[in-house]
Amino acid sequence: MPGHRVLIVGGGFGGLYAAKTLDGDGRFDVTIVDRHNYHLFQPLLYQVATGALAPGEIAQPLRSILRKYRNQTVLLGEAVGLDPEKRRVLMSDGGPIEYDSLVVATGARHSYFGNDEWARFAPGLKSIDDATLIRRRILIAFEAAEREHAPELRREWMTFVVVGGGPTGVELAGSLGEIAHDTLRRDFRSIHPPDARIILVEALDRVLPPYPEGRSKSARRQLERLGVVVRTGTRVVGIDEHGVDVETADGRERIGAKTVLWAAGVQASSFARKVAEATGAETDKAGRVKVEPGLTIPGHPEIFVVGDAAIQPGGPNGGPVPGVAQGAIQPGRYVARVLKGRLEGRRLGPFRYRNLGDVAVIGRLSGVTNIPWLGPFGRAGGFLAWALWLGIHIVYLIGFANRILVITRWAWSFLTHGRGSRLITGQPLVPDIEEPEPPA
Repeated sequence: MPGHRVLIVGGGFGGLYAAKTLDGDGRFDVTIVDRHNYHLFQPLLYQVATGALAPGEIAQPLRSILRKYRNQTVLLGEAVGLDPEKRRVLMSDGGPIEYDSLVVATGARHSYFGNDEWARFAPGLKSIDDATLIRRRILIAFEAAEREHAPELRREWMTFVVVGGGPTGVELAGSLGEIAHDTLRRDFRSIHPPDARIILVEALDRVLPPYPEGRSKSARRQLERLGVVVRTGTRVVGIDEHGVDVETADGRERIGAKTVLWAAGVQASSFARKVAEATGAETDKAGRVKVEPGLTIPGHPEIFVVGDAAIQPGGPNGGPVPGVAQGAIQPGRYVARVLKGRLEGRRLGPFRYRNLGDVAVIGRLSGVTNIPWLGPFGRAGGFLAWALWLGIHIVYLIGFANRILVITRWAWSFLTHGRGSRLITGQPLVPDIEEPEPPA
């Protein structure tokens, strides 16, 4: 007799932990579908973007992760539609997949707040392709500055603007500071990399808005010690190939920069929007699906939406679940327990998020924590925060081999101040350079 068919769309944290919690339970036939054949550890993606790690060190093939579960099938494909009446998901290649229960865990993508034309000038950081593109742009900027003769253009090449003062923006800006002041310090002859301007722009009045104010101030001080210029209360109103237009209480300003990186906003995946349209579910402005306390769509108890694709109730202080890794891991596990309970005639209570806290690393031996359950230790900074961050990320990184590789890479970087993944690939390798005028 065939088992209960569970279709999981998305191999990120929510989808993977739902599958792992269902484990090898023979009562279920589990299918997990993703556009990629791997699970990506997104919290370390910025380290790929800044040359500290290689892509393969933070990703693991889904098939190898789930190999031991004989009742689970991994399929490579893209879900593009939903027929809730017939209980099937439509795929981009035309072949539908039927289900008894559906778990939508498709995550989020970049949001430019209605200014999608900015995307070509300011890439975001959500995928390995994004990370390798950003790494390429950062390294090419220094190479171009080395060859540039016009002072204004050289200054543009040596200016890096990070838009968004959340954890991703803060960690990205801190890594850029380390690249300029440590990694590349002695690598060039015509330029002095520590002269690079790294500007972090945040529309609100402080960086790391979800953290307590004291932690935000500590993060700002640590960034400034790395040479990062922190511009809070500064809203981006325009981006082009030569820089950023910003608006403050004092008026409008132009920042000339060839490299602009986006860490300011996200929106739900296109498939999550399709699910909402097909089921009549409500969404917020970012396209996230509003789900019930059991993480199901109203009127469709067989459809769960978890992670960044949903507005999940049960978060801290009665609010929604935050958009962090644990905000997908815990719901994924919960959904699996609900499905097991249904087959056993048990009913689980509503989802409740356990706030394990937040840790952001800003640079070498520096970081900030916000871990309420640790008491005074949960408000650590500096070395202790940095050490906590290392330990937490190693624990949750998928794959023993990847853990060893990452620990080894971090140890080497700590001892040498180097970054091992600094290859520039793709075409053109060298951008157009402003040549000096020949003598008359």
